[in-house]
Amino acid sequence: MSQAETGTSTSSPRWHWEDFTPGLSMTFGPREVGRDEIVQFATDFDPQPFHLDEEAGKASLFGGLAASGWHTAGIVMRMMCDGFILDSSSLGSPGLDSLKWHKPVLVGDALRARMTVLDSRPMKSKPHVGLVQTRWEALNQRDEIVMTIESWAMFGRRTPGAAVTG
Repeated sequence: MSQAETGTSTSSPRWHWEDFTPGLSMTFGPREVGRDEIVQFATDFDPQPFHLDEEAGKASLFGGLAASGWHTAGIVMRMMCDGFILDSSSLGSPGLDSLKWHKPVLVGDALRARMTVLDSRPMKSKPHVGLVQTRWEALNQRDEIVMTIESWAMFGRRTPGAAVTG
């Protein structure tokens, strides 16, 4: 396995908390979503008929075989990892503030992910950690937003500050 596949690096990471300034925007992709992967993900994790069968998908509100929203979220996560997280001081995330699916992702859609930094601040209790609030938009080939995520992430700091008390 390569370093990118295992998430390990022999050198210092490129991206630290200090690099994520409010307003920073990055775009990753595109990545085409195929029929077989939609069906495989649905079979394993979300076996609703409109994710498994073309006819059921056509008869649904989606109008075609649609990827699970969780599959879409996983695709965006992979773009995030390949785009910068695997070359960062990422320490994970305390969770999502919001996750919304706006439009279905259908067979053949080409997804891009756009990340925008909304806020950034040092963690009060851990001087070596900084918090970054981001908004992620998954867009299809027609520039339609299909999913949005807002969340905070934790990154190591290049230069740890003093702990903030109070």
